[in-house]
Amino acid sequence: MKTELANFEDIVLFVNSFYDKVQSDELIGPIFSAVITDWQPHLEKMYNFWNAALFGVPGFKGNPFAKHAPLSLEKQHFERWLLLFRQTIDTYFEGTMAEETKKKADMMAIMFLSKIENMKGGADKVILV
Repeated sequence: MKTELANFEDIVLFVNSFYDKVQSDELIGPIFSAVITDWQPHLEKMYNFWNAALFGVPGFKGNPFAKHAPLSLEKQHFERWLLLFRQTIDTYFEGTMAEETKKKADMMAIMFLSKIENMKGGADKVILV
């Protein structure tokens, strides 16, 4: 039975389930596995990140974009990340907070992809050093 996403225990449930999917995914799994050798510290950081993002609880320290910027990520990778994320939330939760969580993930993916694409430059962009 689905419930409202309401507390830290719910965050642990969805983060663990989501990253299980990520690790076994043929498209994005190898990208993450190439840089994460010990998943437990990453999971704990994600528990704190989502606890801060959803419930305003202090405890997250870090710069998520800086960790993702050097990776070879493209639109298809963000689309897969969002698909797996949404599937995970929809498996366990319903209601306002579940929808808010998916919206926050959407906004994060859009922002990260936009920043990565801008960093790459292109024929129509001039990057000054």
